[in-house]
Amino acid sequence: MEEVNKRSALDVATIFREYGDDFLKQHPLCLDQLKAYRATCSCRTPAIGGHIEKCDQYDHQRITYNSCRNRHCNKCQYTKQLV
Repeated sequence: MEEVNKRSALDVATIFREYGDDFLKQHPLCLDQLKAYRATCSCRTPAIGGHIEKCDQYDHQRITYNSCRNRHCNKCQYTKQLV
């Protein structure tokens, strides 16, 4: 049976990118927290690069962005749960 991806379109990174600057102005984070925050914001975005996946049979390709691999990132931890 194929595993179904149950991730929501709204995730922690989306909330961080939308409201993070305002939050950080009022609540300064320590260096470790800031590192996790920045990693989560950049996870699977052009900010940390990616690669192109190409189909051998059809003329289809898509860009896949790299993950941050930070242990506090919910996207990276979700992927580990599936394995």
